[in-house]
Amino acid sequence: MSKIPIDVDDVLLARARRRLGTKTERDTVNRALTMAAAISADDRARALRWLQDNAEDFLGFGFLAERERSRR
Repeated sequence: MSKIPIDVDDVLLARARRRLGTKTERDTVNRALTMAAAISADDRARALRWLQDNAEDFLGFGFLAERERSRR
């Protein structure tokens, strides 16, 4: 684990601590970082699912299928 001296907005830290239900500054920052990383992963997974579900609507898969059939 890294120790990083940083200046943190006291008001935002207190607000985050209340909303996250954490007791220490360290717990608050670590919980917020964990949540930010998880949200990012969730967003990527959601985008990939959307792409898989909707790819045929905007990518020329018909062209690729026709090209594949013409090679046989």
